[in-house]
Parts: sequence; structure tokens; C-alpha cells
Amino acid sequence: MLFKFIVTFFLFIFLKSSNELQELKIGGLFSDPIEKIAYQRTLKLMNEEYIGPFFQYNVTSHCFNVSDTNTFKAYIDTCNLLEKGIIGLFGPSSSYSSSYIQSICDRKEIPHVEIHSDPKLDRRYCSVNLHPHPTVLANVYLDLVKAFGWHKMIILYEKYESLSSISNLLELNVSHQKNVLIRKLETDINGSYHISLMNAKKTGETNFIIECSINVLDSVLKQAQQVGMMTDNYHFIIANLDMHTIDISPYQYAGTNITGLRIVNPNSPDVIRHTKEIQKLIIPSTNFNENFQGIKLRLRTALTIDSVRLFYETVHDLLSAGIINLNTQPMYCNTTDSWHNGYTIINYMKRRVFDGLTGELRFDYEGFRRDFKLDIMELSVEGLIKIGDWNSTSRQIVTKHLNRAEPLLTERNLFNKTFFIITCLTAPYAMLKETTTQLIGNDRFEGFGIDVIDKLSKLLGFNYTIIIQPDGQYGNFNRTSNEWNGMIKEIIEDRADFGIVDLTITSERENGVDFTMPFMNLGICILYRKPEPVPPSLFMFASPFSLSVWLMLGVAYFLVSFAIFVIGRLSPSEWVNPYPCVEEPEFLINQFSIRNCLWFTVGALMQQGSELEPKSISTRTASGVWWFFTLIMVSSYTANLAAFLTVETLVTSFKNIEELSRQTEIKYGAKRDGATANFFRDSNISTYQKIWRHMALHPEDMVNSNDEGVAKVEKENYAYLMESTSIEYETERHCSLAQVGNLLDDKGYGIAMKKFSEYRNEMSREVLKLQETGELSQLKIKWWKEKRGGGKCASKSEGGDATPLDLKNVGGVFLVLFVGSIMGLIGSFLEMAYQVWQECKEKKRCFKEDLIRNLKFVVHFKQNIKELSYDDDDNEVSEANLLESIKS
Repeated sequence: MLFKFIVTFFLFIFLKSSNELQELKIGGLFSDPIEKIAYQRTLKLMNEEYIGPFFQYNVTSHCFNVSDTNTFKAYIDTCNLLEKGIIGLFGPSSSYSSSYIQSICDRKEIPHVEIHSDPKLDRRYCSVNLHPHPTVLANVYLDLVKAFGWHKMIILYEKYESLSSISNLLELNVSHQKNVLIRKLETDINGSYHISLMNAKKTGETNFIIECSINVLDSVLKQAQQVGMMTDNYHFIIANLDMHTIDISPYQYAGTNITGLRIVNPNSPDVIRHTKEIQKLIIPSTNFNENFQGIKLRLRTALTIDSVRLFYETVHDLLSAGIINLNTQPMYCNTTDSWHNGYTIINYMKRRVFDGLTGELRFDYEGFRRDFKLDIMELSVEGLIKIGDWNSTSRQIVTKHLNRAEPLLTERNLFNKTFFIITCLTAPYAMLKETTTQLIGNDRFEGFGIDVIDKLSKLLGFNYTIIIQPDGQYGNFNRTSNEWNGMIKEIIEDRADFGIVDLTITSERENGVDFTMPFMNLGICILYRKPEPVPPSLFMFASPFSLSVWLMLGVAYFLVSFAIFVIGRLSPSEWVNPYPCVEEPEFLINQFSIRNCLWFTVGALMQQGSELEPKSISTRTASGVWWFFTLIMVSSYTANLAAFLTVETLVTSFKNIEELSRQTEIKYGAKRDGATANFFRDSNISTYQKIWRHMALHPEDMVNSNDEGVAKVEKENYAYLMESTSIEYETERHCSLAQVGNLLDDKGYGIAMKKFSEYRNEMSREVLKLQETGELSQLKIKWWKEKRGGGKCASKSEGGDATPLDLKNVGGVFLVLFVGSIMGLIGSFLEMAYQVWQECKEKKRCFKEDLIRNLKFVVHFKQNIKELSYDDDDNEVSEANLLESIKS
């Protein structure tokens, strides 16, 4: 290892001393001297790092200073660089001449590296641009506006070309129904922007997007402060990636809401190192220490450093791997010749993934940057701090918070502050006290919401004044005028600090105001009249069993009767002597004829019995099983009949929202422009969409208040869609009303306050404490069940429905019945077969013939007299003779 090192060292000394390093030339066109210094310094550092025994190339630079607007000079300088045999060209950073120089490099196949933002640049095959494209940057400002919930804003721009960075915002007027105004930052005769800023302030708008160069941004912010726009009521998004390089400390203690973006982290060790070295070259006498506060590295300077490193490392890798052999040659603008290695270098640069001062660099196949990240910055009392980031691929904003007005480290204290609390006179949340004495101030009001605010004021130590919303509107967003009304508008326009009533927390309202944690959870349900009793039926006695059970019972009756009839004929014990006095009768009879069997089974079913008495084991088994079956069925019938006769069955016109939407006899509606109506308007469920279409087509069914809706339900055939807590309150006081169906959604009531309010977290924390201690539950019991007529309907009992017994409830009994009948049938057959076997054994006859003869007799159902044969005379008496003898 030591030997290898020594050989390498001496080889390097030999190569250096022999001056055999091959020279590679690159060119640069710069209008900013700092970018030029960064370019030359980085190239020098790269040569010192890579030149060695295995890389015998020294990259030198030829630079020209060009004006941003002098296209002809840029063309002449480019031609001069081509004649020197360059292998790459950096710059110029000018929207006037870049596209022209780009076309020359594309024709000559010279790698062209650019670092500036220009929406006019064509997508060429022989160039790369490290600066994020303006059309991609426009997405981040669009995403920020959506995340902040802005509905109205003003765009202040410096030049028409700069609008490309925020082009997507111009489409918000149509695509998202937002109000976007555009104002140009025009200077007066003194070169100031006071007039433009004053005109913007007079519009009353507080949300601004500023798009201007970094050279004038500082002046714009200072003059905005001079005209009174740097207060906590104003919100600014700075559309310039170099915002962190200017001094914004004058605004950090004014509560100003400023959000910006950056791609260069000035706190990065590499960025600090490069910044110090560049400043040393600019001002050689500068003394540096750990608290270095010199120049800030701007984006284009950082991109210049990244571009040189990227190009140098790409060339180094290609030469080291032997992929290309750089044979440079002079080229001329007026000829058609080109360099054959240009496309190879530029393609490898596009495929390369490189970590630079501006983050990870990736390019698409046309040479534009992709997959980059931006830091989202926010002004706080400690200066600009990072609150999140944005990715150009996923377009997701990942932040710690988006509450731009909320201090990041501390919360505002509410102690000893006075607030205006706006509410609506809605029972039981806010009501006028019923008293004969004259009251003033907050003493005039009472209710659940008033008690909640009072408890919060005692916990947090603030004072409050209650004001009433005159029109009773909670707050609805007009999508045509892009304006709020009601309580929400009063809070947005700073005429009230907090709002409390049965104000539902919705995503639409969250765009206009902030809410605390819900102090009450609820859902939408249906208010309708209580179910009415079912009128008595003439055939009520049939109700205990369903139709299928009655049918199965009839089938069982006939099948069992027939089974007992067959079992009786099979069983020898059921064939008896009709004349007890005759010891040896000529024939036997059977009591289980088909008519007797039908009577026997029906007698048992009716719990009355009959004169027939089973004698054989098989008939007694079948009869016992039938009696068990009738015992269960009769008992079940009696028990369920008692329920039907004693319990009042209620009937409703509908049981849920689906049945309500399908019928046409009952009218239904909700509060006009309320959260309940908006829920059906914005729902994607087909049933709810059908409900909304009905309400839109029948505006006469909509009401202006809950009291009007309740009165409409009592007087008309009308169902009112309202929130469950309000239904619970009304049904405690109107005994003819009830809630129908289950909750359709799950939401809550919250205390409204201004967007990005600094008091939100502290108020939410105290609301949570009231929930945990049970005080909110006690207040609900107080105002729902005790005060103002509460508990009036608590003692009234409600009927329940009795359910008919279905086949699944008594199926086991039928199974026992059929199994028992089959067992009796099998038993009677075995009994007959055993008797025939005994007779055949005694009389030495054929068992098979006797069994078949007996079975034929059994299936011959018309014969009820069974002949007997005697051993003495072996005479057979015909059936006709026997009948004649019986008649005589």
C-alpha cells in the first residue's frame, strides 16, 4: 500500500513537471460580477480537487461581461468563445438573449448551462437549466393559497414577465370561484411605490402576493410599512426565492404575516463556507468570525456553483471511464460544423443525480429541473423560520402548521382582555331572560352558550361583551359574490372576536374562520310527528304467527293425521276384537280410520282430546310427539297473542331517510342556507343528492328558523331535517314530536374566531377541560331537561312493536314432529314384521309371502276388516260372508 502511494506521488510530480496536462476550455457570459467570481472560484477548486495522475486535464475558463439587454454583444462574445474551442457555455442569465444563444449552442452541439428563470426558453436538446421553471413554481403559490384558505387576494407585480411565476393564480377566478385582483407596482415621479400600495390598501383586501425582483423587494416592504400595511391584519406571500437575503427584521415584532420560499439554506455549512470565500474575493480586507453576517448567497450564485460542479464532474466521469475522447476544435458561427461530443455530455448531465447547494438536482429529458423541494418560511418574533416544505412532484405541503398569524413559540394570553362575543337568539344557546325587571349588558342573556362563555372567561380571566346578530344568520358563503354573511362575516371583518351558538363546524366555514374543539357533538336527523297506533284488526288473532307458520301448521296437521292412520294400520296392536265376548273372532277392526285420525289430531291441537286411545307403542310415540308439538305451539301462540293484545303497536309513515326520499306524500325541508342544507348540497351520496334536489325544486318547504320548522311539523304533514341536539331539545317540550331514524353524519359545534387566531389553542384547551370535568354535560341537562319547560314529555311512555313469530323461531318444533312421526312409522312396520315372523315360525309358513300379503292389505286403504286364519280347519271366510253375518 505504501509502495503504491509513493509510485502515485512521484508519477504525479513527473506529470506536473512535464507540463503534459491537456487543456479543456469552457466559456461564460455574465452580467453579475458576483456570479462571475463564484464561477471562476468553483472552477479553480474543481481543478485542485480532480487533477492528478489519472485525470490529466486542466479546465480553463474564458469569460465575458455582457449586459442583460445587449443581445448583439452576447452573440459576438459567444462566437468568440466558439472560436477558442470551448466544450461548454455558461449563461447568459438574460431573458432577452438566452433563447438566441441557446439556439446557437444547439446548432453547434455545445452543452449550454443556464441558471435563470425564463418562461420563454424553448425546450432544446443541448441545454440544461438548473433554475426551477416558472410554470412549475406557479404551482407552489397556488397550493399555498389553497392551504391558507384565501378567497380574495391582490397580486402586486413588478413586470409583466414576472406574472409567469404566478400564472396559475390567475385561473382561480374561474376554476375555484376566488376573487383575484391584479395590480402593477408602478413608481411615481420620485421612484416610490406609495401610490400603488395606497390604492391596494383602499380596496380593503388584506391578502397580498408580491411578485418582484429582489432588488426592489426591500423598498416595497418598507413602503408598505409606511402606508400602514405591515400589521397583523395583513397577509403577504413573497413570490421570490431570494427573500431570505434581505433584512426583514423591522417587521418581525409588528405581527405581520409574511410567508416566503427558499431553495438555498443559508444555515448550511457548505453555503456558509462558499459565502465567506466569495466575500473574501469581493472585499479582501473583510475580517470573518463565527458570527459572520456578510452578504447572503442568492439563488443564481448558488446555481452557478452547482452548475460548474455538475458540468466538471460529468466531464471527469466520462473521461475517466473512457466513454469520450475530447478532441476540441475551433468553430465558427457562420459555418455549419458542429462538435460531436456535445450531446454525449449533455445527456449524461440530464441523467445525473447531483447534490448541490440548492438541494438534489434532477433533470427531465429536455433539460429542465424536476423533483426539487422548497422550504416554506414564515416570519416570527425570532425572524424567518422554516415551517415546512413543498415537493414539485407530489405538490404536497408538509408543515408543522399553516397558522401564519399564530406565534410559533408562545401563545397570546387572554388574561384581562376584553372581547366581543357575537351570538344569535336561539334556544337554548342564547335567550333573553324572562323577568319583570329591566336588565342591561350581559345580564340580559342566558342559555347554554352564555354559560359556556362565562365559564371560559373565569378560567382564562378575560372580559366579554355579548352582541346579537340582527338578522339571525350564522354564516353562509355566497359562491356568486364570494362573500360571507351573518356571524362569520362579523368575525372576518373584526366587528366581533368570538361567535357562539349552535354553529356547526364545516369545511366551508373553516375557510373563513377558525373553530375551537367542539363543545358538543351531534348529527343530522329527522323531526316528525310521533308514530300513531295501529287500528285494531278483525283478524288480530292471526297476528301471533306469520303466514308461513300458519301454512306449515296446516300441512303438519294433515301429514301427522295421515301418518297416524298408516301407523295404526301397520301396528298389530291397533287391530282389536270387535266382540270382547268372542274369544276367537272371525275378524279384527282398527279404530284409526282416516276420519278418526283427523279428529284425534285436531282434538289434541285444540287441547281437548278425544275418545280414541292409542294402544301400540308406535301410535303412542307418534301421538306423544304430536301432543308435545301442540303444547309448544299453543303456548307460543298464547304468549305472543297476549303481547299483541296488550302492547300498542305504532306505525310510522317512514323509518329512515331512504324511505322519506322515496315517498311523495310527506313534504320535507331544512333551514334555508344553513349547515344542514349545505350538508345535502355537498354530499356525494345518491340518497342525499336526491333530498337536495327536492329541496332545491321546492323552496317553499325551506324555513328561516328552527322554530318555524318545528311549528310546520306540528301543523302540517311535514318532516324537518335538523340537528339532533335541537331535536332533543324540541321533543322535551313538544310531546307530539319525535326523532325518526339514525344520525346521518357526525359533527360538532365550536366557538368561531378569526382565521389564524392566536387564542385558538388556549380556548380549545379550556373547552376540553370543561368536557373532562363533566361541566358541559351538567349544563346540557340544565338547559335541555330542566329550564324553560324541559322534562315535560319525560313521563310519557312510548309503545313498542311486537314482532310475529317466524318459522326460524319454531322450526325446531316442526323438526321434532316430523322425526317423531317417521320413528312411529318405522316402529309400526317393525312391529308388524315381528308378528308376521312369529306366526310364520309357529305355522311354518313363508315369511316373505306373509309379509307381502300384510303390506298389500295395509296399502289397500278401503279394507277396514282384517281376516284371520285358524290352524284347525284352514277355512277362509270371505269378506262378503262376514259382512252378511255382521248385518244379521
